[in-house]
Amino acid sequence: MSQLEEYRASFDDEPGYLDWAAFGPLAPSVRAEVHADSDLLATGRRSGIELVEERLGEARELIGELIDAPADQVTLQPSTTQGLMQALFGVSGTILVSSGDFPSLTLGATRAAQAREDTSVAWMTPDADGFVTPDLVRDALTDDVAAVAVSLVDYRTGYLADLSAIRDVIGDRLLIVDAIQGFGVADADYAAADVVCGHGYKWLRAGRGTGFAWFGDRALERLTPVFSGITGTDAEGPGDEVLAPSHSARAFTVSPTDALAAARLTAALREVRDVGVAEIARAVAERADEVISLADSHGIPLATPRDAARRAGIVALAPDPGDAAHLPAALANDGITFTARSGLIRIAVHAGTTEATMRMLVDALATAASARVW
Repeated sequence: MSQLEEYRASFDDEPGYLDWAAFGPLAPSVRAEVHADSDLLATGRRSGIELVEERLGEARELIGELIDAPADQVTLQPSTTQGLMQALFGVSGTILVSSGDFPSLTLGATRAAQAREDTSVAWMTPDADGFVTPDLVRDALTDDVAAVAVSLVDYRTGYLADLSAIRDVIGDRLLIVDAIQGFGVADADYAAADVVCGHGYKWLRAGRGTGFAWFGDRALERLTPVFSGITGTDAEGPGDEVLAPSHSARAFTVSPTDALAAARLTAALREVRDVGVAEIARAVAERADEVISLADSHGIPLATPRDAARRAGIVALAPDPGDAAHLPAALANDGITFTARSGLIRIAVHAGTTEATMRMLVDALATAASARVW
C-alpha cells in the first residue's frame, strides 16, 4: 500500500461528507495523539509536560518544511484570523483587499485602518465571478499600497489565486495570504508571499485552535508587532522589566500556545508531509473533476473555474432558479453534507472522499434532476 493509499484509508468520516471547506473531521492519528498527550499531562510530572510541549517546535518545523521556510519564522496562532490580524494591524500604509473576500481579511483590514492613523484600506471590486486575478490586482494598485491581502482559495467559488503572478504584479509590496482553504491540498508557491496564515481544522483534520502564521524577511522588516504579548519578547520568562518586542517572528504572538492543539497539528502535518502536498493535490483534483463532470451531466452551472490549475478542493454549483429550491433538498435528503450560501452550493471533496460518497452524490443529483421543471 502506497503512502497515498494509507492516507486515504485513514479517512473514517461518515459517507456523504462533502463539507471539508467548513470543517475537517478529525484524523485517527490526531485523535490518538490527543489521547496519548492528555495522559501525559494528567500525571502532572514535569517530564510529561515537557514532552508534550515539544510538539510546539515540531509543529513549527513541519509548517516550515511544507512552505520551505525557516521554522523560526513560523508562529502558532489560535486561528487563521488571529494570524491575519497580527499581520494586518502591522501594516503602515494602504492595504489592498477584495470587497468580496472572507471577513477575516475584509474586517481585519478595516479594523486595522480604524485603529491606526497611518493605515487605510483600498478595495478591489471583482467581476461577477468574484475571482481575485493578477489583472484585478494590477488595475487596483496605487502608489500608496503597502500590502495586498488575498485568499489562496476563495471560500465561495474555490478559485485558486496565482500567487506567483500576483507577486510579479505588486513588486516588493507585502503579500499577505489567507491559506486556510488550500493549505495541505493545494500545491501553492508560498515563496511568493510574505505572510502565510492557515489553520488545521479544515483540510488538515486537526481540529480548532491549530492556527499558524509564517512571517518572511520582508514582513519582519516592515510590519509593526502591535499585538505583541508576553511571548512576543526575547525573554524566556516573566520579569519586572517591560521589554520591547522581539525582532523575530515571535513578536507576532500574544501568549503561550496550547500544547495539545500543537500536538494535534503536528500529527496532521506529519501525514501531509509523508504523503506530499503534490500527491494529495492530485488526488483532490481527481475528485473535483468527478464532481464537475456530474454537474455537467445534469446541466448544473458552476461558479468554480474549470481550469484545474485555478482550483483546489471546492466545487461551487450555481443552480438555475428552477433548481435552487429542490437541489439542496435532494442533497440533504440523500445524506450529503455540504454548505449552501448566497445562491451557491459548495461541494468540498478531499483525497479520502470515498466511492460510496460519490455514489451518494450521483444519486442525489439524479433525484434533483428528476424533479426539475423545464
